[in-house]
Amino acid sequence: NGAQDLYVLLYLVFIVLSGVVFFAGGNFLLCVFILTLGSLFLIVAAYASRSPYAELGAQREIVQVMSYEPMVLLVAAGLFMATGTFRVEDMLAAELPAVRYAPLIFIGFVYVLTIKLRKSPFDISMSHHAHQELVRGLTTELSGKTLAMIELSHWYENILFLGWVGIFLLWGGPTLASIAVCVVVCLAVYFLEILIDNNFARVKWQTMLKSSWLVALALGGINIVYLLFI
Repeated sequence: NGAQDLYVLLYLVFIVLSGVVFFAGGNFLLCVFILTLGSLFLIVAAYASRSPYAELGAQREIVQVMSYEPMVLLVAAGLFMATGTFRVEDMLAAELPAVRYAPLIFIGFVYVLTIKLRKSPFDISMSHHAHQELVRGLTTELSGKTLAMIELSHWYENILFLGWVGIFLLWGGPTLASIAVCVVVCLAVYFLEILIDNNFARVKWQTMLKSSWLVALALGGINIVYLLFI
C-alpha cells in the first residue's frame, strides 16, 4: 500500500523533526505541535490499510491522543510559566530547575508518558507483547521497511520524552550537578515505565481517558494556579 508507506514515512519524519527542534534548543511548543501532527499521520496510515483490525487500532489511538494531549499542553504551559520562555536553550539556563515550580505537572507528565509510549496498562491501540493480543492494532498490516520505520519512531520517541523529563531537572546552563540529577531521574523514570509495563494488565479505554483527564485537571490545574500566584 503506497499511501500507507507514505504516511508512515511522514510519521517518522515528523517524529525526527520534533526531536531536532527540541535538542537544538528550539521552541518547545513547536516541538509539541510537530509531534502531534506526526501522530495524526500514524492514524491516517492505519485507516489507509482498510483492515478492520488496523482501523480499530486507529480509533483506539485517537482515544489515546485525546487522553494524553491535555497534559502535554499543560506541560508546555507550565514550563513557560516557570521559566518565562518556550525556548529550550533558555529553559536550560534558568537559575533553578523547572520541577521546583512545577512538581505536580512533572508527576502528571510521567503518568501520561505511559500512555504516550503505549505501555501497559495503556497499550490499547498497539501492543508490543503477544500475550496481550495476537492482532497488533495499528501495525497489523505493516511489515518489512514500513514496520521498521514504526520501530525507529518508537525509539526516537523514547529519547525525546526522556529529554522532556530532563528539561524539568536541568538548570544553570546546565551544570554538572544538574546533568547528574537528570541522568539518574531519567533512568529511574524509564525503569518505572518498564516495571509498570510488565506488571499491569490492560485497562478499558474509558478508564484511561477518565484517569488521564483527572490527572491533568487535578495535578496540572492546581500547579498552573500555583504558578499564577508566585
